Amino acid sequence: MKVTAIYFSATETTKKNVLSIAKALDETINEIDVTLPKQYGGQFGRGELVIFGAPVYGGTLPEAAYDRFAAFKGDNTPCILVSTYGNRHYDNALFNMAELVKQNGFIPFAGAAVIGQHTFGKIAVGRPDNNDLTLNARFAAKAAEKLSSGDIAPYSFPGEAVEKSKGRGGRFRPQTTDACIDCGLCTAQCPTGAIASDNRTIDDNKCISCFRCIRVCPVGAKVMDTPEYNEFAVSFSQKLAEPRQNEYFL
Repeated sequence: MKVTAIYFSATETTKKNVLSIAKALDETINEIDVTLPKQYGGQFGRGELVIFGAPVYGGTLPEAAYDRFAAFKGDNTPCILVSTYGNRHYDNALFNMAELVKQNGFIPFAGAAVIGQHTFGKIAVGRPDNNDLTLNARFAAKAAEKLSSGDIAPYSFPGEAVEKSKGRGGRFRPQTTDACIDCGLCTAQCPTGAIASDNRTIDDNKCISCFRCIRVCPVGAKVMDTPEYNEFAVSFSQKLAEPRQNEYFL
């Protein structure tokens, strides 16, 4: 069975979780990274397996991921859903992802709500770690067994329907310091095209506070360093200090 991994992963945390599951099923997987704003699409048949993965934004999947996942169609194609969250809760993310893919011809028979390092503060640092990746691989093996039995149906994930606009991300907007060398990498790598061609101006209506620009900047010129953010990051990190465990659904 051909395995395709389709993921939205601004900081590559979701990517790690998705690929650990996909490659446990088949080392020769097909990867489709939908993080950047491009044209996407594809058709999948009944003899294929698709893994959809996205982080949790505002208790659901990112609006950008929603729109890009919607471009893929199945024909009663089995799929696994992966929702990565930063130690708070996955809320309605799996439920809404499942509703979306079912409308497009997929059968979401299994899913995982897994931990990844939070974008803000210092929360779940280093996760997914080796133990997480091992657990993901074990889940993949069980999913493969269920799939081979032929007894699959859409899983009833916890949650409720919410508007996709809920997944627009946080309110924090990165700054640019004088260290900027105008390489343009932040602009080219922005998942929503929120950074203007001057590499500094950020469209408040497009930015989702993913901080991808901070992580890709080769000289550390993109930063998130305001009194409001720093105070929030400390408080949020303390609030979510207790480690949560991955949850798997079959």
